[in-house]
Amino acid sequence: MNTISFQPFVIGVAGGSGSGKSTVSQQVLASFGADMVSVVMQDDYYCDQTHLSPEVRRQQNYDHPQAFEWPLLVQHIQALRNGEAIEMPEYDFTLHNRSNRTIPVKPAPVIVIEGLFALYDEDLRNMMSLKIFVDTASDVRFIRRMQRDITERGRSVESVIEQYLETVRPMHKQFIEPTKRNADVILPHGANGPAVDMITAKVASVIGRLKPAG
Repeated sequence: MNTISFQPFVIGVAGGSGSGKSTVSQQVLASFGADMVSVVMQDDYYCDQTHLSPEVRRQQNYDHPQAFEWPLLVQHIQALRNGEAIEMPEYDFTLHNRSNRTIPVKPAPVIVIEGLFALYDEDLRNMMSLKIFVDTASDVRFIRRMQRDITERGRSVESVIEQYLETVRPMHKQFIEPTKRNADVILPHGANGPAVDMITAKVASVIGRLKPAG
């Protein structure tokens, strides 16, 4: 275990599918670099489904909180806060399962947790210094999701629409939208420039104040 002389600044970035969470996370990472910022993607913590057939995997509800392996995610964030590197799972959306690879993540002064349910779990929220909800109009989110799923995940238009109507939309209303009340900051028009600038300015001030503990 490595020891760290400061308490990392943990940022949670939540919001619906296609809201612009990744834009916020990547802008923070680009502004300060990989030595200062580590990003943990909640998407990579979907439960392992090796025991299920490909057909059964396709039918799972991936927009429900129970689709994620919460204990592992919480354990990994605790480890990063304690100065320990982790091996983050890698999820393969084309297989609806984890790949055989892992992604090394080093501890850093700033840790960003990005995901649909980043603000859902109390244990996770209690480790956060700043909780952000990216709020974007549903039609914009749907268009972005469709473009992403078709180009990046090999999905058909019909399958994207079916999944959106059956699980994405109802789960957003039931589980994701309510987590706005847990946010310190709500970005009402998605990852707009002024909002992201405000967040990076806050992170810059935090990094500037980091000093070894006495």
